[in-house]
Amino acid sequence: MLKVGGRGAVIVPDGVLFGSSKAHRDIRRELVENHRLEAVISMPSGVFKPYAGVSTAVLVFTKTGHGGTDQVWFYDMKADGFSLDDKRTEIADNDIPDIVARFHNLEGERDRQRTQQSFLVPKAEIVENGYDLSINKYKQVEYTPVAYPPTSEILQELRDLEAEITKGLDELEGMV
Repeated sequence: MLKVGGRGAVIVPDGVLFGSSKAHRDIRRELVENHRLEAVISMPSGVFKPYAGVSTAVLVFTKTGHGGTDQVWFYDMKADGFSLDDKRTEIADNDIPDIVARFHNLEGERDRQRTQQSFLVPKAEIVENGYDLSINKYKQVEYTPVAYPPTSEILQELRDLEAEITKGLDELEGMV
């Protein structure tokens, strides 16, 4: 058992972060209200391959027995230094050093936007959202509009391609 003042890190399947069962809600409420939930680090599915392909998260908390959660730090991990397939070969992308550095400097995270890879969420907002701890509940996605050519241009391009294919087929048929 973790003693009061002890810090714990638990890996949980994503369902624990947003599940609607009483057990899921109770454990999230317990961590937020009766202890100090410090971080939710969302990991991509494939981190535990070939054994399990489910998405997971790390919950970092300190056992207080009397609360203490003011805000929770969220981090959206994209890579752990290994490919996310069954082979898990080493790759250059690795968020773990960034996670460690940012976790040790949470004061520097205060002004980060919700569109970034990590950010802080106040306890009140988490409570308002029914203790939902999924990063997607709080992360804002920036949509970049895509400019497509007019439909008439696309149709003309398709006609030109079709003519080119027909010409090629005619030439091929002439060779037979």
